[in-house]
Amino acid sequence: MTTGASFVPSSASGSPSAWAKRLPVLALALVGCGIATYLAAYQWGLLASVWDPLFGRGSARILDSWLSRRLPVPDAALGALAYLAEALSGAIGDARRWRSRPWIVIVFGLLVAGLALASVFLVLAQAFLFQTGCTLCLLSAAISFTNAWLARDEIAATLSHLGRVRARRGALWQALRGRAPEPAGGAQSSNHRREPV
Repeated sequence: MTTGASFVPSSASGSPSAWAKRLPVLALALVGCGIATYLAAYQWGLLASVWDPLFGRGSARILDSWLSRRLPVPDAALGALAYLAEALSGAIGDARRWRSRPWIVIVFGLLVAGLALASVFLVLAQAFLFQTGCTLCLLSAAISFTNAWLARDEIAATLSHLGRVRARRGALWQALRGRAPEPAGGAQSSNHRREPV
């Protein structure tokens, strides 16, 4: 991945919003939603115990902890909703959405980043506050980290596109809605290129 305001997808790499690149993220988000829903069912008392092959009662200790109960609803339920929103925002739009619907990629990026940051906090909390682990919580964190990595090109391409619009004094609001005018030199061809950094 090339970062910075000059990132433009090349024809060789294809569209950063191609379905082949988004489907793994969507599948993992749905798996994450399933895991979080299972953990939320335990927190709501619908399940008597939670499966954990590595830490035994560690999962129950974490899921029943003061940290998990600080919100009006179980934190795993919020995680399930976040994963579902990630999957839905990842599914909206076609392979051109990084330019035609940048707003949805920004929403998608915020969800991906939010889940990854929350996972960092939860992993650290398990290690340093509780000195135990939760296998499914750690698997959920791994999904969040993987999705952040897989989604990086699309998010970077979208931010770069918006940066180019702003640099030529285009209307950012119009660009977010996919209505930014093409540069004065003419419409960008479908064979994208990498501009020099």
